[in-house]
Amino acid sequence: MKAVIVSKKDMAGMNIKECLLRLFDFRETEEEFEGEKIYEINVEKEKIRLYTTEKDSINCENIDEKIDADFIVFATKHQSKSGIASLSVHIQGNWAKAEFGGKDRKLCIADADYLRDCLFKIEELSKENKYEIIQECTHHGPYLAKTPCMFIEIGSSEKQWPDKKAGEIIAKTIMSVIPKKPNHYKTALGIGGLHHCPNFKKVMEKSNLAFGHVCPKYMLEQLDKEMILQAIERNVHKCEEVVLDWKGLGQYKQKITDILEELNIKYKKTKEFN
Repeated sequence: MKAVIVSKKDMAGMNIKECLLRLFDFRETEEEFEGEKIYEINVEKEKIRLYTTEKDSINCENIDEKIDADFIVFATKHQSKSGIASLSVHIQGNWAKAEFGGKDRKLCIADADYLRDCLFKIEELSKENKYEIIQECTHHGPYLAKTPCMFIEIGSSEKQWPDKKAGEIIAKTIMSVIPKKPNHYKTALGIGGLHHCPNFKKVMEKSNLAFGHVCPKYMLEQLDKEMILQAIERNVHKCEEVVLDWKGLGQYKQKITDILEELNIKYKKTKEFN
């Protein structure tokens, strides 16, 4: 069973929920979750359940202890000061202190295959819309110890969150990708670069790689041996590549390469995929 979770506090999440129920044949079950009806649909021999929570999505700590699913998707808003219209995907986790949900220095389990397929399905469905399609770095909560999970989002402000076209794109992406077994790629860890990972997206466009966890430049001061090993281990599939956004490592080039060499981990630079 796959679970989609939306928050009552989240305008974008409720937009996506409305689009899911309007566009697809979900049925209302007799069960409730936190006082809200659970909806269900069977697609591709896979059961998809839609849950509504009263908590902010980033604070749904260990919700996989309450919901028995083999994959969890949080459909929610993306918020940034830029206000740029974006549709995004990412894995949760904190490279250092947990300031927005989750746990200090704990990463969730990434399924890079689902993440990549969702990213490019959004792009396919968004050709006539002025949204930037991005995979963000690993950031914020909630922390789920045992179940692979991801965020899929409408951003970046109150102007975009209720946009029905954006909600429909996310709803159609969820229902196109999540019920199926995704395509299989080589799982990769990305280190360096910007929060919205433009150089790692370019690598995916030119290769068979799928990035699960990505540690951005602004977290490299905190990145250490333990967190690199965790980012490699916390994946559904074996992490086969470590890719460095070389220019995006800034002053931390030596630090990061020294750690990788100490761990006997081979790496490539993004420019090698040009």
